[in-house]
Amino acid sequence: MRDIKAILLVGGLGTRLRSVVPSTPKVLASIGQKSFLEFLVRQLRSQGIRRLVMCTGYLADQIESKFGDGRMWDVSIEYSKEEMSLGTAGAVKLAERCLRGIPEFLVLNGDSFLEIDFQSLLAFHRSHQSAIATMAVVHVENASRYGTVEMDGTGRVTAFAEKTGREASGLVNGGIYVFSRSVWQHMPDGPASLERDVFPRLLGHTVYGQKQRGMFIDIGTPTDYARAQELLRSLSESPGLPKLTAEIGN
Repeated sequence: MRDIKAILLVGGLGTRLRSVVPSTPKVLASIGQKSFLEFLVRQLRSQGIRRLVMCTGYLADQIESKFGDGRMWDVSIEYSKEEMSLGTAGAVKLAERCLRGIPEFLVLNGDSFLEIDFQSLLAFHRSHQSAIATMAVVHVENASRYGTVEMDGTGRVTAFAEKTGREASGLVNGGIYVFSRSVWQHMPDGPASLERDVFPRLLGHTVYGQKQRGMFIDIGTPTDYARAQELLRSLSESPGLPKLTAEIGN
């Protein structure tokens, strides 16, 4: 796992969260005594992933000032700063220079958390040699805020459905991906979205999804941010994450 690099997408404007986090990037919103982004860094470190690339944009200086080169968290952090809003795919493409020669890499949304075994996700990806991308998917009772993911019996993603606004359960994108390096040729230059522009285009090149059963939460809205305040307490009671719980407490 030490050779794996993880990209964290932390450049979003966070406009829906401005009412409660008005002057900092949403990934620096406080969860207990720590920022949400620190929580993700500790999750990665607890599983041996210590080579990180932070894709920054909005209020990037605050993030770089907080995390520096990562040594305080026993990780190594590089930065890829966008000068204009590039969207999730554009930010990943801009970070390509930090991943030259890397056969595969992780990408995490900086404003969501998913209980996950990264090694299992990587092994699942590698077990499908044709896979250009693998995403973590999770079942939620109310998928109205999300587009849903459709898969066949082998785990291959067959379609993405746009969000409808109707309250219904379904499989949703958990915001964590493994990409093979061949994905670069499918990443457009300039502003683009992974969800809307890249993944639909990749369906013909084999995308897989691995179902997750752990806690999933994002902090995209004030309501979800309030829910996230319970995250540390819930995780501390989770018997399946002793290493992560210990890391969070340090």
